[in-house]
Amino acid sequence: MDTITHGIAGALIGKALFRGEDMFAARAMNRARVVTWSLMLGAIFPDVDTLRGLFSHNDLLVITWHRSITHSLVMLPVWALLLAALTHWFARWWEWEAPSFAALAGIYAVGILSHIFLDLVTTFGTMIWSPLEWSRPAWDLIFIVDFSLAGILLVPQFVAWAHADPAKARVRAGGMFLAFLPTPLLVARIAQIVGAPISPTSIVVAIALLAVLFLFPAIRRTGLKIPYVAWNRAGLVAACLYIFLAAHAHFAALERLKKFAAFEHIDAQSLGALPFPPSIWHWDGLIRTSRGVYEMRMDLSEKASISESPAAKSSELPPIEYHFYPDAFSNSYIEQARQLPAVQKVLWFSRFPVTRFHKEGDDAVVEISDLRFAQIRPGRTASFTYRVRFGREGNVVSQGWVTR
Repeated sequence: MDTITHGIAGALIGKALFRGEDMFAARAMNRARVVTWSLMLGAIFPDVDTLRGLFSHNDLLVITWHRSITHSLVMLPVWALLLAALTHWFARWWEWEAPSFAALAGIYAVGILSHIFLDLVTTFGTMIWSPLEWSRPAWDLIFIVDFSLAGILLVPQFVAWAHADPAKARVRAGGMFLAFLPTPLLVARIAQIVGAPISPTSIVVAIALLAVLFLFPAIRRTGLKIPYVAWNRAGLVAACLYIFLAAHAHFAALERLKKFAAFEHIDAQSLGALPFPPSIWHWDGLIRTSRGVYEMRMDLSEKASISESPAAKSSELPPIEYHFYPDAFSNSYIEQARQLPAVQKVLWFSRFPVTRFHKEGDDAVVEISDLRFAQIRPGRTASFTYRVRFGREGNVVSQGWVTR
């Protein structure tokens, strides 16, 4: 999950479960604001591991270091105690009212745990048992950047703020509605650019929901009757429900993928149903075999015609469409590339790798791509493609991630 969404989630948890207040309130820093700040900082803290990349030329840190010990359940108590000590000292220095050291440690533990959980539900993998074990569990429920989830986490906090002051409720609500109004259009534009278009109906529904949440309670003044904490708790419940629905959709997509593999008599070494934007209805099914990787894009809003019954074959349901990405036939260059320490790390990270080979003049080029991160837009090299280039004498000329 992106760091911004982590921070938004941490702030919401602080307000919903620990009675935190707005982080940028005009009044002096108090206990409730310290709680919200601590939850937010705890929720983004694990991503400090990316700072190491600023001081290193090792381009494999993204798979060997990122989401390791700072994202570890084993190390969580250490980080929580360290952050609590720093905050406790800082609050005493500035003479702020703050929770006790023990309470701060618990608050930071919840924030860090929320980050680990929201990373686990994506496809990248999180080394939650490091440094005891360096495996990368991934639950494949949510796309790494999910605008729907981010909106569910963020909007209730602004709704709560807008209706918190009776004298300013209508002005705040109207301002927030106008501020959020371009967001569905902007998200739709981004989705169109990356090849995951959002329907006009979805845009209209999103704008209507914003109007209902911001304007209707302000006009009828019903929003003033709802406590500040209730808005935030409703947002947290909605986010949990969204993840639950994503888990249900993932199960349905995985079952459909298994039926496809059985119907096509595919000898699967591993398979996975991965979230595919723009909604939890869309999934990317991947099946790893000894010869390559099958990919099947799925829209769960459409019925599937995967069945061995004659009735299903003769039905009007659309045929299942899939692609097969074969591995290149093994040769000395591929075998040599696989023995390189860097490539072995890439293969350890990749769940659905595809190996390609081609010649460029006198050079031989081996590329390994993880289809989990294939570009949505056609005609572009997949993200997390590692390239090894060999010279005429069979020596390694260059190696590294493909950046174009």
